[in-house]
Amino acid sequence: MLDETVWSSPRAVRWLSPSNLLRWSVAVAVLTIVLKTLAWAMTGSVGLLSDALESLVNLAGAIFALTMVTIAQRPADEDHPYGHTKAEYFSAGFEGILVLAAALAIVWAAVLRLQAPAPLEQLGWGLALSLVSTGFNGALAWVMFRSARLHRSVALEGDARHLLTDVWTSVGVVAGLAAAHLTGWLWLDPVVAIAVALNICKEGVRLVWRSSQGLMDQAVEPEVLARIEAELARLASSEVHFDHIGTRRAGQRSFVTLHMHVPEGWTLGHAARQREQVEAALMQIEPGLQATIELLPEGAVTAMERTEAQAQPGPQRET
Repeated sequence: MLDETVWSSPRAVRWLSPSNLLRWSVAVAVLTIVLKTLAWAMTGSVGLLSDALESLVNLAGAIFALTMVTIAQRPADEDHPYGHTKAEYFSAGFEGILVLAAALAIVWAAVLRLQAPAPLEQLGWGLALSLVSTGFNGALAWVMFRSARLHRSVALEGDARHLLTDVWTSVGVVAGLAAAHLTGWLWLDPVVAIAVALNICKEGVRLVWRSSQGLMDQAVEPEVLARIEAELARLASSEVHFDHIGTRRAGQRSFVTLHMHVPEGWTLGHAARQREQVEAALMQIEPGLQATIELLPEGAVTAMERTEAQAQPGPQRET
């Protein structure tokens, strides 16, 4: 297993970027489609046909993910002042929908085969081609998972999970075909295909849910919020304190808003320099974090805080 320093080196970060890996995903998807289609043509197995259909979905998903990652890398503009990073969530949702569509197609083909079982031919070559394509998908999925954590790329993680479902599909199909060959029970081939389809449905639902949460401005991860709060606690003093902390995640970017209360007698220049130090400290603990800090004199409240206090009577606890 590669050392973490290798993964985080500038060269590795560049070569294992989401866009580069998604280009590899497109190429591998084309290769696996060819291999699995040949395997299906040789054997006539509906299980291998379902495997080839999922690889076709992989290709469409990888192309869409690459498009969304390219859009997400665009800088902020007048129409999108917070950037385009949320485009990655569309990719994850699209991947999930494709997975569900592939599962339905697999079930349909398997039911038809259950109604009219057919003998399997040239099984050895078919299984060999399927296993080779599975090896490519498994290796690429492993690298993509590692890079997705490094780059915090939802699109890359979605494509990696999609590839992983393809790997488990292939493993299940190979096991089913081997069992059908050893027992002579031809119905095992479509039954295994249906079982695999039901399993990958779960991954499709998970991807769609993950996408919806990101599009609804989900907060940053609990461990990231804990680091932010710990850093603010370290920076607070008898003169300065922070409250009303809010966070959200948008693809590879994260955002935090907060109030910074300072003594009323401070000059604006001095308060601004203190705020800059807080922003720099927060950026150090979380790469890609954008902090929006509102300066307030000690004891002051905003109109929003006053409105919230009136809407929720009773003592209010500071965040």
